[in-house]
Amino acid sequence: MKHLLLLMLAVALATTSFTQKITGGIKAGISRAGLRGDAMNNLHELIGFADGMIIPKDRTGFFAGGYASIPLSETISIEPGLYYTQRGYGLKGSLGFKVLNFLGVNAKTQLNTQYIDLPLVVKANIGGLQVFAGPQVSYLTKAELKTTAGALGFNVYDDRTNATDQLNRWDAGITGGLGYQFGNGLNLSVSYDHGMMKADAGESLESYNKAFKLGLGFRF
Repeated sequence: MKHLLLLMLAVALATTSFTQKITGGIKAGISRAGLRGDAMNNLHELIGFADGMIIPKDRTGFFAGGYASIPLSETISIEPGLYYTQRGYGLKGSLGFKVLNFLGVNAKTQLNTQYIDLPLVVKANIGGLQVFAGPQVSYLTKAELKTTAGALGFNVYDDRTNATDQLNRWDAGITGGLGYQFGNGLNLSVSYDHGMMKADAGESLESYNKAFKLGLGFRF
């Protein structure tokens, strides 16, 4: 029993000493997201459009959340995080929709998705310069398909559809990037998220999430 108590005390002291080194922070910024692969066919399954002069378009959104920094050495740390991130994809041009009785309208459609991201990265900090990479799991909380169409200067079609059930709720991938930590707690980062699970619910289309992020954060 004495040895057990001593062992428990040693573990408690070691845990206390270790947790004192753990820091946390918050981060927010801009995301530029899209779908790589067969993204056009992915939207085709959602809205059903005929061939036309189509221009793919990424979606600009934002992300925000927090992280913990667990040091392994003076330069290496592990950082689990929790973020809300907007992603999506869009098309614009001359589209012919199945829901309309004519072709050649000027139309835009945008798939707006909202995810909860849980990254776990290994970070190297060398004199303020940071390099980080690691796995990331994401959960889709909502997906909305917004479609508008106009002809002769008039808005002839405007529709918002809940597309959450038509997309894969889960995504797993990798994230990585560069950053810089200032002495006053502020930090800057640029990163890339690379999804590795198919975006559609049936996982039949070669469409995967991607996103570039530019963030501003503060370490406590």
